[in-house]
Amino acid sequence: MIQLAGLGRYLVRRAITFIPTIIGITLLTFTIAFYTPADPARAWAGGQKARPEVVEQVRKMYHLDEPFWTQYYFFMRHILSGSIYSPVTHNNIIVEWMQGFIVTANIAVLATFFTIILGIPLGIIAALRKDTAIDNAVRLLALIGYSTPSFWIAYIFVWIFYDVLRWITLVGVPIPSRIITGLFVIDAIILGEFNILDAIVSRLLLPSFILAFISFGGLARYVRNTMLDVLSSDYILYAHARGLPPFRVWKHALKNSLIPVVTVILFMFAGLLSGAIITETVFQLPGIGYKYVLAINNFDIPSIILYTLMTGLFIVITSLLVDILYAIIDPRIRL
Repeated sequence: MIQLAGLGRYLVRRAITFIPTIIGITLLTFTIAFYTPADPARAWAGGQKARPEVVEQVRKMYHLDEPFWTQYYFFMRHILSGSIYSPVTHNNIIVEWMQGFIVTANIAVLATFFTIILGIPLGIIAALRKDTAIDNAVRLLALIGYSTPSFWIAYIFVWIFYDVLRWITLVGVPIPSRIITGLFVIDAIILGEFNILDAIVSRLLLPSFILAFISFGGLARYVRNTMLDVLSSDYILYAHARGLPPFRVWKHALKNSLIPVVTVILFMFAGLLSGAIITETVFQLPGIGYKYVLAINNFDIPSIILYTLMTGLFIVITSLLVDILYAIIDPRIRL
């Protein structure tokens, strides 16, 4: 009971610190938009050719003729209540964000899956074969994936798999006839719609793999370094001295080395959920990242604030989950 109470107090302290973080994120975003040398009312009313009366009507509708704090309160109140509409698309920004989030979530899940099945095994192999040709090859491959610009990889892969092989499509986002889990691949399998499944794979597989290709290198290097630290620990040396089989020693080392790796994977997944701007733009996928770019280009302040707010929430919630995990594993953190 005492341990649970300590964990509860620790989580409350962490949650309280997140509130000013979220407020600061939205305030900074709005401040940048507020002091940008442009007239959002005129941009939303149609540009330079907009009639003065229309511009003035838009200015009053969005309280753009009022002081900074009044505008900030207006935007935040309506964004949090879900009652504000985009001045550019005239759609509810919450609905638009949800539509983009579904697409981004599918890409993020597939990309994270590919990152895990590539990064973790390669990192383990590199650690167990330290300073060998295999280790050098894994580190070189990880370095290439980690440092190569994502847009360059995307265009190369598009040229190979679309222009040459014709294995993928670049138009639309096929979805199953009914949404069950929210993950298009799984829903198509459950419903038995294998023609839709083939279309989904043709559309989402390549962008997901590209995101994994630029992410797995960092994960592989982290797994390798963490595994090497654990393998040099005293209890691992003692296990070797007792004559335990190498497989059992590696199993214990792997379990302990993967604890911090979970942190990297969670933050990586949160970053992907926030929108892969470059990849979604290259593949014209209407996810959060693509919509974010459109909002910035159109000076859509409500949408920009909402997308920034949700990105901050993803990072904050992920940080809280990591804190919970570490607090459960290591009671010293709660002190």
